[in-house]
Amino acid sequence: MLAEKYKPAIDFAKTLGFAGLEVNETGGKLKIKATAPYAFDKDLFWDKLKTISNWNTEVDANIGVQKSDVYGYYTVVAGDTLSKLAKAHLGDAKRYMEIFNLNKSILKDPDMIKVGQRLQRPPK
Repeated sequence: MLAEKYKPAIDFAKTLGFAGLEVNETGGKLKIKATAPYAFDKDLFWDKLKTISNWNTEVDANIGVQKSDVYGYYTVVAGDTLSKLAKAHLGDAKRYMEIFNLNKSILKDPDMIKVGQRLQRPPK
């Protein structure tokens, strides 16, 4: 019964590429164990899980992270700037140089990013 209720979150974990996904219903709780590719993916999963009522009493989730070298990745779309990305993902537009410095292998100028570039996200 709980597995069906939490199916949207479980399916979302699959689309995020969670490895070793195990879902078991035991003792009135849904136990979820998996490993997310990056911390960003783990956070996205938790955000989705928390949209389901009573998640905090019905779910026991143990989600690890495969790669901790970066927080995750973002693909640049039209209208993006490093300042906008820093504001959206780090909470402060002034932190744009953190994104630039992490991506110096593909960025030569913090004012010149291109649609389609896949940028690493620094930790929050």
